[in-house]
Amino acid sequence: MSASNTVVITDVVDVTVSPVTTVKTVEITTAGPQGPSFATSAKTMNDSNAVDGSLVRFHASSDTFIADDQVTVSNIVDGGNF
Repeated sequence: MSASNTVVITDVVDVTVSPVTTVKTVEITTAGPQGPSFATSAKTMNDSNAVDGSLVRFHASSDTFIADDQVTVSNIVDGGNF
């Protein structure tokens, strides 16, 4: 909704207009429905140490998928570079 004011000026010799704006913004957010979990098995993903070229693998003892600097496209095989 916007409001407007009408001003009628008569017998004016000089008019100077300076725009003055008052803006009040209110933002309200609420948490919406959450999407599906990372995996249907409810396993989690740890990518806090991911680097460029990280490969995702499953770590059974922690029941977690991991992406870090330990397994990358550069070091998956000797020489890597593919």
